[in-house]
Amino acid sequence: MAKIIGSSLSNIPWQSKPLNCTDAIWRYTNNPVIKRDAIPSSNSIFNSAIVPFENKFAGVFRCDSKSRSMDIFAGFSEDGINWSINHDPIKFEGADREILKVEYRYDPRVCFIEDRYWITWCNGYHGPTIGVGYTYDFKKFTQVENAFLPYNRNGVMFPRKIDGLYTMLSRPSDTGHTPFGDIFCSQSQDMTFWGKHRHVMSTIKTNASAWQSTKIGAGPIPIETTEGWLMIYHGVLNSCNGFVYSFGAALLEINRPWEVKYRTKPYLLSPQEYYECVGDVPNVVFPCAALTDASSGRIAIYYGCADTVTGLAFAEVDELVEYIKRNSL
Repeated sequence: MAKIIGSSLSNIPWQSKPLNCTDAIWRYTNNPVIKRDAIPSSNSIFNSAIVPFENKFAGVFRCDSKSRSMDIFAGFSEDGINWSINHDPIKFEGADREILKVEYRYDPRVCFIEDRYWITWCNGYHGPTIGVGYTYDFKKFTQVENAFLPYNRNGVMFPRKIDGLYTMLSRPSDTGHTPFGDIFCSQSQDMTFWGKHRHVMSTIKTNASAWQSTKIGAGPIPIETTEGWLMIYHGVLNSCNGFVYSFGAALLEINRPWEVKYRTKPYLLSPQEYYECVGDVPNVVFPCAALTDASSGRIAIYYGCADTVTGLAFAEVDELVEYIKRNSL
């Protein structure tokens, strides 16, 4: 049986699997957990990042405004379900005013490494790239250098150094709604200069797994398990009615995370509920964060729904890993 390598989280949000459910992932029955108007200025709140913090929870949230600007906001919760999100966006400090210029910021991830919480997001700097910053307390935030040249999206850190190096997944892209995209892995000694770029995996262009035929991108921070890094990722199908976003999972080698051991042929979750199919961008489920409890093997996954609201789903690591291995490409 696969086990999570990490810390216990006794207060992880949780709802037991329904008796009639045969899937490896199941939805929270009270979705969405964050509605589109949770703060006065917001048109939508989705694709956000959540972590344990001081025996409670904190997060960085994508809140698109009623003027349809995209920015990221800090928030806090007692239970991981009911959230208080700041009404003003994060204001970063930094040594170089050039990197503090704000065009847009969206789709954040948060990863605790060693002594601080690292934040990555899609940052507008003459096109989309990966912005990087950190915080110790979710009150003061420091921005460092952008990780890559434009154009890039879905920057996702690993929760510890690998062979002494910070390691990040990303998806090189273009200036628009990318009709292509593979996942790559890059490493850095100092969180400033990134290299050792390695290809992780590509889209599937055949009918064998059409849900991930147009583009793919890493989702939550990878989860370290006894079977390898558990990477939950989104995949996109270009249908006759536009893009459809679903998500699946893969297992990566622990010391060489660009090597894929297993990868799901069927999706794990696709847009099927009303709040996933109807919204500003219909037919989207987009995973961005996962909480884990190493003691119980429980996983709580936060995902954006129709680019409008935030949903919550659950899995158990042994069942999920077994499903990935049994249903691998």
